[in-house]
Amino acid sequence: MRLLLVCLIALLGIGLSLVLGEAESEPGVAAQDRVARGRYLVKSIGCADCHSPWVMGPNGPHPDPDRDLSGHPADLVIEAPLALGEGPWGLAASRTMTAWSGPWGVSFTRNLTPDPETGLGEWSEDEFVATLRNMRHRGIGRPLLPPMPPMYGQNLTDEDLKSIYAYLRTIPPVKNRVPTPLPPR
Repeated sequence: MRLLLVCLIALLGIGLSLVLGEAESEPGVAAQDRVARGRYLVKSIGCADCHSPWVMGPNGPHPDPDRDLSGHPADLVIEAPLALGEGPWGLAASRTMTAWSGPWGVSFTRNLTPDPETGLGEWSEDEFVATLRNMRHRGIGRPLLPPMPPMYGQNLTDEDLKSIYAYLRTIPPVKNRVPTPLPPR
């Protein structure tokens, strides 16, 4: 009887430690899964296609891995939109694929890195989700401009958007102050 009691207490202790151990590790696993999902989404939907400056390489243009998701380069100054609208041309992109000129003026792709001064470092998860849901800067400011596709905010779930935010918090911060949009001519 005494041996049975000792075994039951030991099993109870082992079971309790397993439950507590799982409870402690579960948020870490969930966070890892969320970051992995966010990385998958960022790579799959092509965020770097616009938010990373392109450079010329031996096989043609490609996103610059040293400035991944850092937005329009601050040192590439654009002062006015192109005169478009006559003929078939309605918009144009900069050589870095980070500035877009059209009837709305000029839009510059945002620095998505976690840099606290020039990127998303000070943004909350709620602000990030609201930005894509409402297609407005920080969820309540000026409208997001082309070529940002509104379907991301419309078609991705809250969990998808939170996963993208979680992943963006893990990439290296790049200090790069993107200019504010320019009005149309």
